[in-house]
Amino acid sequence: MSASSNVLAFPALVLVAIGLSGCFARKQDNLVKETFNSDNTYSRSYPVQPGQACESARRALLSQGYVVAKATADAVEGTKNFQPNQDSHEQLELRVSCVAHGQDESWVFVSALQDRYALKKSATSASVGVGVLGSVSLPVGSSDDSLVRVASSTVQDGDFYKRFFELMAQYLPKAKPAAPPQPPPAAAAKPEPAAAVSAPAPAAVPTPVAEVAPVPAAAAAVGDGTTPR
Repeated sequence: MSASSNVLAFPALVLVAIGLSGCFARKQDNLVKETFNSDNTYSRSYPVQPGQACESARRALLSQGYVVAKATADAVEGTKNFQPNQDSHEQLELRVSCVAHGQDESWVFVSALQDRYALKKSATSASVGVGVLGSVSLPVGSSDDSLVRVASSTVQDGDFYKRFFELMAQYLPKAKPAAPPQPPPAAAAKPEPAAAVSAPAPAAVPTPVAEVAPVPAAAAAVGDGTTPR
């Protein structure tokens, strides 16, 4: 190989190496993007039991046209299909997990998986027998269409999950209004003291009147100066 050929080949090798290193770096970047932050994008806490939280999530999915394939006391799964155009198809799958947190509280974790499908057309051929030549495959102009998954990724849009959690909160069981406090029992009224009853006055004892003894007639005559006869 001449020197000029070596000179021309070297830049080509350098470009290939740079391209390979770039592809490797892009693969590394996709993995490094996972930050494991604690901004609660995929979780919320609710003041209800896990079973009640998952039931609220199930109703929220049903209200938006999702097909619920699984619904238990601690997990719910639902899917919804979309067709942006004639040759593509998308499917969104939500997975909800409900975990107890304390006595009357639960954590709800949600993740959404988005799959993209493309329509793939494949031509079909038919075999035709031609005597001594045997069979010959000839295209007949028909084709078989099939959907092929071309992409799959976890939804990372914070607003998407925020809207779901807000909708889910609308289906939580309503807290019963607290009963009004009972009024304190009224203090027993003190009995009024009975009016003093005056003792009955003793009955007046009649003073006995001294009886006047009858005076003999002679004595009475002497007393008034008459002479008895």
